[in-house]
Amino acid sequence: MGALDPAASQPAAVRAAMISSSGRSRFVAAGLGFIWSCVVPLVLPLEGLAAAYGVACPFQAQGAYLRTRGLGPDFARLWTANAVSNLGDGITLVAGPLLAATLTRDPRLVAGLAVAQRLPWLLFSLVSGALVDRLDRRLLMVRVDAARCLAVGLLGVAVLADVASLPLLYVVFFALGTAETLFDNAAVSILPAVVPRDQLARANSRLLGARMVANELVAPPLGGLLFAAAAAVPFLLDAGTFAAAAALVAAMGGRFRVERPEGAAPTTLRGEIAEGVRWLARNQLLRILAVAIALMNLTLSATLSLSVLYAQERLGLGSVGYGLLLSSMAVGGIAASLVADRVIGRLGPATTMRVGLVIESSTHLVLALARSPVLVGVMFALFGFHAMTWSVISVSLRQELIPARLLGRVNSAYALFGFGSLSLGAVAGGLLAARYGLTAPFWCSFAAMTVLTVTCWPILSARAIARARAQAPAEEDGS
Repeated sequence: MGALDPAASQPAAVRAAMISSSGRSRFVAAGLGFIWSCVVPLVLPLEGLAAAYGVACPFQAQGAYLRTRGLGPDFARLWTANAVSNLGDGITLVAGPLLAATLTRDPRLVAGLAVAQRLPWLLFSLVSGALVDRLDRRLLMVRVDAARCLAVGLLGVAVLADVASLPLLYVVFFALGTAETLFDNAAVSILPAVVPRDQLARANSRLLGARMVANELVAPPLGGLLFAAAAAVPFLLDAGTFAAAAALVAAMGGRFRVERPEGAAPTTLRGEIAEGVRWLARNQLLRILAVAIALMNLTLSATLSLSVLYAQERLGLGSVGYGLLLSSMAVGGIAASLVADRVIGRLGPATTMRVGLVIESSTHLVLALARSPVLVGVMFALFGFHAMTWSVISVSLRQELIPARLLGRVNSAYALFGFGSLSLGAVAGGLLAARYGLTAPFWCSFAAMTVLTVTCWPILSARAIARARAQAPAEEDGS
């Protein structure tokens, strides 16, 4: 199965966060105790990954809370805003399809809601990246969250007044997707100005861990429960989370706008976008990672788009079993956030990514052959572990290597690879399964990922990463 890179930001940003929420919304009450037990260690952020990058954690002998303080008060505000808004986001992503299902029984129109939310990444990603590099990133995040608060709040009021319609729902989800292209890009691009470079991996692990718990584990069952209680509540609550996140980000001190050098010639938006795309194309390491995430997301979408049929017809699972099966991937991601520092510290970023490619290829092979729900659940958990670890390494490398003035544009170009392939993968998976059988997408994904693993193996080396890091300061000085 493929996965989504966090800076490609579905919410782009966790690769494992691309798991379909349709299964997780069916959690039974017995699973909620486990969910909340997972919240505690993630709310008190985890041991830093800094050691994996050769940096000692100054609070290693103390509690998780004290270790978090080493990242500073502005990061604490950013982390809290991220956790709160992701909780609301996840609730709305569950409540939206539930609301659509009360307005129409046409599966194409219900599924179109996800298209409306993802389409802006294909349409506006590059433009949003250029705006992120032009504007103050903190103020941009505040204004975008305020706009999202207004949009979701209006939808909540419409539901409350019993005047909600499918076109309104589509417009709101398209607006949320458009806002997401700005906010998520700015959130990734602002981090190097909030924490020291040698703490980026540690900070990213905090953000990704909080995101997974809030968006992937807590929000889906909570969204379903709230919608069942009162259909307007999930949307009004999400509006409140956006307002709270805007206030938290607004409280961060300083300016977060990349200043243009004095005497620099005026540029056009189109020229700035082209500059970011060219920079990504010239950087061998990030270029191969962009191609890798495109193929990984292609296979993710091709297989997960059929996951409900796979669970029912091949594994013999009902709706509850399907939801628990998908949740195992999030459990694997949480486990990774607890021990990834040791894994990356022992293996190094390059070897860890190589092992991740092997895990990704092996997951497709096992799923093509397996008929045991337990075995598939174990593979999903292992995949989630790999996806979280890959995400932390990938995002941190981009934040280290990309010059500050180009962060938004290069990250948006990178995100385009991930989101473009998601759309193609869903179509390809459906066509393959219809013509050659349900396991055909898994066999094709295994073949594709094997080719990718062999191709990337010599490029994803410790020497290549060290060389890219050594070149980064010179590139930034010359920017």
